[in-house]
Amino acid sequence: MRDAGRLAAAIDVLTEIETRHRPVRLALKSWGDSARYAGAKDRAFVSGLVLDVLRRRRSLGWRMGEETPRAAALAALRFLWDWPLERVVEAAGEEPHGPGPLSEAERAVLESPRDLTQAPEAVRGDYPDWLDAAMARAFGEARVEEGAALSERAPVDLRVNLLKSDPERTLKALSSLSAEPTDVLPTALRMPALDPMARSGAVETIPQFSKGWFEVQDLGSQIAAASAGEVKGKQVLDLCAGGGGKTLALAGAMGNTGQIYAYDSDARRLADTIRRGDRAGVRNLQVRSPVNPEPLQGLEAKMDVVFIDAPCSGSGSWRRHPDTKWRLTPETLERRMADQDAVLDAGAPFVKPGGRLVYVTCSVLPQEDEDRVAAFLARTSGFAVRPATDDPKLTKFLTPDGFLRLSPRSSATDGFFVAVLEKPR
Repeated sequence: MRDAGRLAAAIDVLTEIETRHRPVRLALKSWGDSARYAGAKDRAFVSGLVLDVLRRRRSLGWRMGEETPRAAALAALRFLWDWPLERVVEAAGEEPHGPGPLSEAERAVLESPRDLTQAPEAVRGDYPDWLDAAMARAFGEARVEEGAALSERAPVDLRVNLLKSDPERTLKALSSLSAEPTDVLPTALRMPALDPMARSGAVETIPQFSKGWFEVQDLGSQIAAASAGEVKGKQVLDLCAGGGGKTLALAGAMGNTGQIYAYDSDARRLADTIRRGDRAGVRNLQVRSPVNPEPLQGLEAKMDVVFIDAPCSGSGSWRRHPDTKWRLTPETLERRMADQDAVLDAGAPFVKPGGRLVYVTCSVLPQEDEDRVAAFLARTSGFAVRPATDDPKLTKFLTPDGFLRLSPRSSATDGFFVAVLEKPR
């Protein structure tokens, strides 16, 4: 495909997302199924442009003076991908596959865009207006910069599985993908954010992935799992295990000692946990499925750690899932907050005296974070807040209340919140 066809395809996908409210993954799959002629580089181009537009939709629209998929796509090529104006002109107007020649107004604004510094905070930070108060609570005057960081492309982070390998061996296995160690966790590796116009190597194609040497997991997620503290030989319940990413991180830290129980209210998600656990060599995992009656019976007041990776808005992962930023509504947020209250209440009875309840969200919104912890403590006796980490490399990310708040701007990770609540002996 030439530039014209790729640009037209991206605009079509963006239009489908906007008009039919389809998740970006499904919209891209639908286009890919209908465009069998498209090669790997074509698909990478279209996917990359669509995602970059969704990350910066508001600021791109502001600079163009028009919030349409076409205007945003043209602006992304010019201002994010640094295309010369004449290349944009050629791609738009090329017959018969382009989206149509530039108008005089489009050409003028691509030459001299509106001044973004004059835009409202939510536009410069690329998030919905109704979230500005929450972003201000979380980040104060830095909310624009934090929002902009949440609109960048994300790197690919990996977690070395110590049950099967070690960092040195794994780095050698990943040498073709430019993986590098981080200075935060010894088991965390990072690959740089990828050029959307280039076909990238997939970590799943590395033979050692199938052998269980490593998992794809954001550094923030790895830090959140590490906030559970010393877990070797302990009894651990992962109450919202999902696909098992943090379950496996906890199991790796346990070194196949003690026992880790994985539960999720959706039994279908646990199928991945079983498969991934087998690949990772985990031998101390019990999956408690909701299809069975009273799946958690017998665990009450026996857990050293109850880990709650709560359902949330996902605002901390906007870099990776930018369409969710625009689909989030106040009503959806209220439902997530109710879910969070419910899982905190459900998890508390399983913590034994001296044990810990670890509450985690992939969210930067205080309504889902500090507010939920405060509400829980107000209605539940017997728990006290403890600092979420004592790691000297991470204590700078603690809030005055002892909670851990991570973000792309501050910690170069996805946005995460961690609260550690201890039940006194």
